[in-house]
Amino acid sequence: MSNGSVNGTVSLEDKFASLGIAKAAYVPPHMRNQQRAASSPSIPNGWSEPRSATPPARGGYDGVRGGFSDRGRGGGVPSAFSSPRGGGGGGAKWDDRPASSNGWAPTPRDTYARDAPPSREPKESFGYGYWKDGKHVAGGRNMRMEKELFGDLNDPLKQQTGINFEKYEEIPVEATGSGVPEPVTVFAPPLDPVLLENIQFARYNTPTPVQKYSIPIVAGGRDLMACAQTGSGKTGGFLFPILSASFQEGPRAPPFDPQATGYNRSRKAYPTALILAPTRELVSQIHDEARKFAYRSWVRPAVVYGGADINQQIRAMERGCDLLSATPGRLVDLIERGRISLSNIRYLVLDEADRMLDMGFEPQIRRIVQGEDMPGIHERQTLMFSATFPRDIQMLAKDFLKDYIFLSVGRVGSTSENITQKIEYVEDADKRSVLLDILLTEPKGGLTLVFVETKRMADMLSDFLMSSNMPATSIHGDRTQREREMALQTFRQGRTPILVATAVAARGLDIPNVTHVVNYDLPSDIDDYVHRIGRTGRAGNTGISTAFFNRGNRNIVRDLIELLREANQEIPAWLDTVAHETSSFGGGGPRGRGGRGGGGRGRTSGNRDFRSVSYAGGGRGGPAGYGGPQYGGGGGYSNGGGYGGGGAGGGGWW
Repeated sequence: MSNGSVNGTVSLEDKFASLGIAKAAYVPPHMRNQQRAASSPSIPNGWSEPRSATPPARGGYDGVRGGFSDRGRGGGVPSAFSSPRGGGGGGAKWDDRPASSNGWAPTPRDTYARDAPPSREPKESFGYGYWKDGKHVAGGRNMRMEKELFGDLNDPLKQQTGINFEKYEEIPVEATGSGVPEPVTVFAPPLDPVLLENIQFARYNTPTPVQKYSIPIVAGGRDLMACAQTGSGKTGGFLFPILSASFQEGPRAPPFDPQATGYNRSRKAYPTALILAPTRELVSQIHDEARKFAYRSWVRPAVVYGGADINQQIRAMERGCDLLSATPGRLVDLIERGRISLSNIRYLVLDEADRMLDMGFEPQIRRIVQGEDMPGIHERQTLMFSATFPRDIQMLAKDFLKDYIFLSVGRVGSTSENITQKIEYVEDADKRSVLLDILLTEPKGGLTLVFVETKRMADMLSDFLMSSNMPATSIHGDRTQREREMALQTFRQGRTPILVATAVAARGLDIPNVTHVVNYDLPSDIDDYVHRIGRTGRAGNTGISTAFFNRGNRNIVRDLIELLREANQEIPAWLDTVAHETSSFGGGGPRGRGGRGGGGRGRTSGNRDFRSVSYAGGGRGGPAGYGGPQYGGGGGYSNGGGYGGGGAGGGGWW
């Protein structure tokens, strides 16, 4: 009985009842959230949908998790896959938005970049383009990406045009073959406008000699074998015409593959351009250049090489793989795994092709080019670039080319006059102290590259330099990929301005601000010497090369003297003395690539088209040509002289 009944007054319960406040029943804790959710009023702000009992359809748009809404302003970005019920923000339903042909409303807040046109793929408009309705739509500019790719004007990590760049105009160029097109003189149409903008971002003003000829040759659909001195822009020589044609022609639909259907087909990469290079560092460098000049385009460059996580490289390829830079071993591995198909290849590039076709790489190259599903030589374009093309390598290369043009840029030695070459006579026991003397006199701010012959010597010498308070690091084949990348990074940044390297770093690497190259151990092949010293004096900049020579290097003394003479370098008197001693003893001993001994094969072989002298009928014989001492004469490739007894001028190839 309530207290109101006893006292004859209005009870407290009646007062609560008159206020409309009912006594709440006890709710167990585990039931309270359900009851609260059931009794909550619906708030029309676009956020009530996820609280409903019915979840969005699978694959549909979730207003909270699937959108990119701006809570403060109520501006959500609707998805092309959104449910008609989904809010997305702003209080406006999807049905009320203006229609567009691709499912996206053409309003500024519905795209990632305000200056980019509405598209089927708006996420690609910020530094990335796309191909739509048969047209190339360039993406909007991404300032952060531009700084990463192109650097600032005085960025020491990016190669800038050197003070002697105009001297490239004086470099002789020889193009042999049928129907050689006229060279271009400026970066201008018919190159694609997006590529021309990227070339301007990279601050390239004038094409180098190899680019002047390679751009119209490749654009004309011709195969090319290009021999140009180091640091002369060979990478741009093949990237520019390939990217320009790709931008204008668009992606090629992959051919039907009965073994790749459904999910498996979507996970297999079908690149249209393949660039093969011999070392991990070189393919990484080519990939960086490809990213630079493919900026704001539909082309997605990718890179694969050994020594790194293959699963990470596969995931990167799944995000796009139109232009692939690869080392042969890792490429074969991915082909065997069914992750890459070469059936869509339109362009094949072999960079540093003489090394690629050397004894160690030729079987892999033949398998990739001839043993897989790559189109034949008549259905693709094949381009080969290197600083040296010996005749035997040209004989191998013709198996991969059709009616090609041979482009020879630069003097026979394939070295630049921008490099001052010094030869010092140093016995093995004195090399360390002489190296220390050289490094102590180096001006501040430059990078020094020291080449040795063995991995063990690379580690020993870098340890010796560090114990002498010299900031040094090393790079060679036994170091892990992470260690190699870290060594190159600290060297580029100048934190360790001395890098001791084996031949792994000699080919093709473009490291800005290398002012001095020291050949602590001279190589046994003069071509390797050419590639080593080419790490300095690049893009018109000047550099110094110092070589430690002793009588253990007599096998290359003749070629070395000829190289110095062609580059207008000073030749020490003692070097001529060693050369005369070598001649009196009847040859220089074994040479690289199968033992090129005797009198040496001569420097003229490195960048001459062997086709132009094959059927000369004796016109190039004699002591100064192919039939004389340069191709044998006393023990070259054959018993008599030259290639097959009578020299190349006497009777055909053999």
